[in-house]
Amino acid sequence: MSKLGFYLLLLVLAPVAAVIVITPMDSQKQYIFGLISIGMMFLLGFSKSRKITIVIVILSALMSTRYIWWRTTETLQFNSEIEAILGIGLYLAELYVWLILILGFLQTTWPLKRTIEPLPDDTSLWPTVDVYVPTYNESLDVVRDTVLAAQCIDYPRDKLKVYLLDDGKRSEFAVFAADVGVGYITRDDNNHAKAGNLNHAMKITKGELICIFDCDHVATRTFLQATVGPFLKDPKLALLQTPHYFYSPDPFERNLRAARSIPNEGSLFYGPVQQGNDNWNATFFCGSCAVIRRSALEEIGGFAVETVTEDAHTALKMQRRGWGSAFLAIPLAAGLATERLGLHVVQRNRWARGMTQIFRVDNPLFGRGLKWQQRLCYLNAMLHFQFGLPRVAFLTAPLAYLLFNLNIIHSSASLIFAYVLPHLVMSLYVNSRMNGKFRYTFWGEIYETVMCFHLVIPTLLTMLAPKRGKFNVTDKGGLLDQGFFDFHIVRPHVIVAVLLSIGIIAGVVRATAHDYFGVDPYVIALNVGWAVFSLVILMAAIAVARETKQVRKTIRIEVQIPAVIHYASGISSRTKTSDLSMGGAQLDAPDNRHEHDEIEEIDLLLKSGTITIPVNKISGDEESIRLRFGDMPLSRRRELVRVVLARADAWIQPEYKQDNPLVSLGTIIRTVFELFWLTWKDRREKRKRDNQPAVKEDSAA
Repeated sequence: MSKLGFYLLLLVLAPVAAVIVITPMDSQKQYIFGLISIGMMFLLGFSKSRKITIVIVILSALMSTRYIWWRTTETLQFNSEIEAILGIGLYLAELYVWLILILGFLQTTWPLKRTIEPLPDDTSLWPTVDVYVPTYNESLDVVRDTVLAAQCIDYPRDKLKVYLLDDGKRSEFAVFAADVGVGYITRDDNNHAKAGNLNHAMKITKGELICIFDCDHVATRTFLQATVGPFLKDPKLALLQTPHYFYSPDPFERNLRAARSIPNEGSLFYGPVQQGNDNWNATFFCGSCAVIRRSALEEIGGFAVETVTEDAHTALKMQRRGWGSAFLAIPLAAGLATERLGLHVVQRNRWARGMTQIFRVDNPLFGRGLKWQQRLCYLNAMLHFQFGLPRVAFLTAPLAYLLFNLNIIHSSASLIFAYVLPHLVMSLYVNSRMNGKFRYTFWGEIYETVMCFHLVIPTLLTMLAPKRGKFNVTDKGGLLDQGFFDFHIVRPHVIVAVLLSIGIIAGVVRATAHDYFGVDPYVIALNVGWAVFSLVILMAAIAVARETKQVRKTIRIEVQIPAVIHYASGISSRTKTSDLSMGGAQLDAPDNRHEHDEIEEIDLLLKSGTITIPVNKISGDEESIRLRFGDMPLSRRRELVRVVLARADAWIQPEYKQDNPLVSLGTIIRTVFELFWLTWKDRREKRKRDNQPAVKEDSAA
């Protein structure tokens, strides 16, 4: 269909859409209309056609817009100033959610699924590449393997240079860089943090392309061969971003059992969202795992330094100048996730402040150079991080009626339910259909609830004073010897959960004695149901603060490689690995010799040659042997990095199952149950430990 035909179709359908949105109905007619709409959606949903998906998206958008129109025109009447303040606050929160929903539909309905653009056979045509590994205060244990993996990238040696950008100016880093043969760059100051570090390196290096890895992101050997091709095909391409994949669990995955078997928090962004951005030439630079054309950076004066999210702001500046961007949805590098919830909150705070700064100092809605689709994609990204206040409003809104008898929605319970039902059901269904392999239903609410109380003040202050705040580095690679409950992080969540519990009890009491109190039991039922759902989400968010132990320094990866075990007696046995890490290995036990004969070293038999590694046995049984690696030279460690972390398929994962909203809700309820069960279990074990010494003393006496 041509653009003219598309706009003519919109012109014809606009009156129909207006009738659907603005036609008033009583509760009975609205129930019928809503149920018919839901039924049509489910019938259409049996088809997996892309065109049918677009039709369902339009239906959902119309029903949600109808709900907002009804809220705007029929429900904003109040009996007191406090009702007006709370009621308008809730309405604005709903208006925010509606806007995010519509922008999300625009962003994810037409994803661009790129494939790898092959490089020409003649390597002399390949561009030169500088690989930057910026670091500030991270330990050498974290940075070492990132640098070694960068050296393992399959690319002509005369066209690839690796640089360690050390803003910490540490002598051991300089020695390490010299030992492994990479460039070492530092500077006299730390102005503009990471962006300043990168800009300083640009003045010293000369590569046509710049490839950036955060100091904990380990690249696969194929990274450049998979990402450089599009730059040769399109001379106006400035940026190619790949996903941030994390081989260590984030706080949700580590602290919640249910979260270990579902898509993680970043899956939606590094899937449908970035693919949708790519379709509109609005791909965001994410600070790492990306390739950028030097000439495009030079045209905008280098990496952006005006905000603490230099990455997204840099991409915006290049797109304003007419440069192209791309997203390849293949994980070609992997890094460390934030280990603890407190660190996770600090990181997300910085992202929220940065996107709010861009909104204030370089708002993409204004200025020249962007298409309207690009402006809306950036608007959605910036508005997303304003979810703190709306999320708090949704969590606490039922308390207004349950505890203070305030009517903040001027309508009957039946009419509210009649309008809200199709809006919620259809939007949940559409998002599950389109993005169900990347974000399970209701889990987005948990991710936002964990963060919402901590984002309200930073985003509001940044909106008022965008120059305030500084860049902060997220700590990585830490260990946690003993689990604990991080009450400091979830204190506001606990307070609101207690208030909701009180409100639910008060509501049930009023509902059972409604003749005495003179209240509408249906209004109470609606608010109690709302409060119960909010409480479940809050309790699941609180469960994330139950930090579990993190004692493993290295992450194990399942990989089978032929190996030879060398015993102290001089005997050798052939076997294979079942998993490997940078700190050790688990091997299939070929026999029971390891039970009485010491293992001194193992050989890993690779296609490129054999690696011999000294080892110490940790444990063993009839089926397997667990070994810890001893000290090894950097050249041997580089080969181990090549095997364990830099394999071409190291981070390619099978797709998750399609989301089922009811099953997803069930896993959240189970998570809440596990919070109480595990807390009770921990307290019981603590009481046993506390009583144990007294028992020993009595027996000794």
